[in-house]
Amino acid sequence: MSLSRGDRAGGRTQHAPGSELVPAVPPARSPMDDSTALQATETANGGYAGPDRRTRPTPRISRYSFLGGRRTVVEGEEREGSYVDVYGTWLFATIAWVSLMNVADSFFTLYHLQAGGIELNPIAQGLLNLGRVEFVLLKSVMISLALLVLCVHKNFGLARWGLVAATATYTTLFGWHLYLLTV
Repeated sequence: MSLSRGDRAGGRTQHAPGSELVPAVPPARSPMDDSTALQATETANGGYAGPDRRTRPTPRISRYSFLGGRRTVVEGEEREGSYVDVYGTWLFATIAWVSLMNVADSFFTLYHLQAGGIELNPIAQGLLNLGRVEFVLLKSVMISLALLVLCVHKNFGLARWGLVAATATYTTLFGWHLYLLTV
């Protein structure tokens, strides 16, 4: 006995005269039918109808971190404490500025030390004891790692305050170095 397509899809059983009840083939389930599966989405032109990854939180580091992905927080999600994949121009400019000021601070520190100045920061003094190149490299690596952490956590209040504090501190320090050049 054969079942029609409608009977198989509906999950009903077919009873033929003189035969037993034959259970229908269970309907084929796609992964999209599951209640825990991601919602489907379509683009404006109707081209994509796959899973929408924006329904899940974005991890700190993912395959989308460097090759595009979530640029803003999806509406309805809480903005504070959310991660994104692509970062804005203002964040890039802030991090570039702090990095540039860090390099300038290293340069001016070495310049002032050669002119007879002393280093009052014990951590910087410890790095200076390793050598000039090591001082610049280790200082740059430490600041770069800190900026990376602040960048990834840009939607956290503490990270935003950290970026503001780093920008203000290094800008003020740059001004201080310029002042020392005139004295």
